[in-house]
Amino acid sequence: MTLFHFGNCFALAYFPYFITYKCSGLSEYSAFWRCVQAGATYVLVQLVKMLFLATFFPTWEGPSGGYDLVGEFLRATVDAADLGGLQLALGRGGGRGELRILVAALGWASAELLTSRCVPLWVGARGVEFDWRHLQMGLDSNISLARHVAAAALLWASGRQDLPPRLRLPLGGLLLAAAYEGFLIGWAGQALGLGPWGALGLRALGAAGLGLGALRLLVPLLPPPLNKASQSGSQPSQLWSLPPQCGSLPPQ
Repeated sequence: MTLFHFGNCFALAYFPYFITYKCSGLSEYSAFWRCVQAGATYVLVQLVKMLFLATFFPTWEGPSGGYDLVGEFLRATVDAADLGGLQLALGRGGGRGELRILVAALGWASAELLTSRCVPLWVGARGVEFDWRHLQMGLDSNISLARHVAAAALLWASGRQDLPPRLRLPLGGLLLAAAYEGFLIGWAGQALGLGPWGALGLRALGAAGLGLGALRLLVPLLPPPLNKASQSGSQPSQLWSLPPQCGSLPPQ
């Protein structure tokens, strides 16, 4: 029975990532190693953040069960470096905009899943006693995937020169919300006295809001879809960007 529970939790946590990779078309463009590079960027950014937090931020010494508002805000400010790392992963990938977004977000989210949830699932979900925490962990991994896709889309839109001026202020607000989402959700959960399921639902609402906002900003910036004639004559590898010297002929 414990093995069956572990299988359910494992499928709930990992299969959405596999389905996203296969059904989004990334597997047809040989994007696996680009996702690995984005995951390596995530690991590097987390190591730098750990060293910085361990050096400059002491542990909370207040009353038990209290909430260090100022300390959590400062830690959330350091966590904003994730957006910088995601922007770096986004810039390293070539190709069309939607492919770059998916590569950076999927690689980043997969690295987060492997480093933060793999061991707890393997050790805890195979235990003797049933615990809802592992199902919550699997659901939270799906929410993180949607959030990272939305954050990558917002970062990609922020670098576009053709972004209408009227959308720059909402874009800045959404990026600020993405940077401080963990702090805002933690503060709201503490203020409202939410339990684990309530905090998970709040994270889902936050990810849905970021996703809808990113979709509103992203759709006008994406190129029009290819027609059937151009799709039948194009090769998947042509969607990735090449250096100028690779696509030009020498002068006669």
